[in-house]
Parts: sequence; C-alpha cells; structure tokens
Amino acid sequence: MLSAVVRFVVSALALMFVAWITPGVAVAGFWGALLASLVIAGLGWVAQALLGRGASPASRGITGFIAAAVVIFLTGALFPGWLSVTWWGAALAAFVIALVDAIVPTELR
Repeated sequence: MLSAVVRFVVSALALMFVAWITPGVAVAGFWGALLASLVIAGLGWVAQALLGRGASPASRGITGFIAAAVVIFLTGALFPGWLSVTWWGAALAAFVIALVDAIVPTELR
C-alpha cells in the first residue's frame, strides 16, 4: 500500500515538474497533479489491457511513448480543471515523465 502511495506522489511531483518546464502543460497545484496522476494511471492500465504490454511506457518503445502521450492528452481533455495540456505538451510530458521514470522507478513490485 505504501509503495502505491509513493508511486502516485512521485508521479504527481513529476507531473508538476513537467508542467513547470514544458510549454503546453499546466496543473492545478499538487492535488490536481495527484488526481491527474491517478487518472493517467487508470487510463494507462486500460490502454495496456487493450493494446498489450507494448503499449506500456515501461517498454520504452515508440508505441509506449505514443500511448503515454495520448493518455496524458485524454486526461487533460476529461479533467481540464486538474490538467491543461496541448498535443505537443502531452508529447513533451510523456518524454520527460519517461526520463524521470528511468531515474526514479515507480513501478509496483
């Protein structure tokens, strides 16, 4: 349970960092980033279930990158009060989050 909390807090902080350095991405504070991280995780799980393991950002392939960008963009479209993002912002956010994930792995064990 604690690892799940840590994962979402790290994801929220990464999302806030992305919003700070990336044009086209804005979050509504820490709680907005945390809620957006929960939605991104849920939509990512659905994408992985529908498209297979290759759609996972953890696979680090182009399919995973595109899936992550689409999930981030959909989260912004579904919950504009928490996350505001453009297509380019979603692509940059997916790239930066992949870099952060490579440095600070947050996958549940």
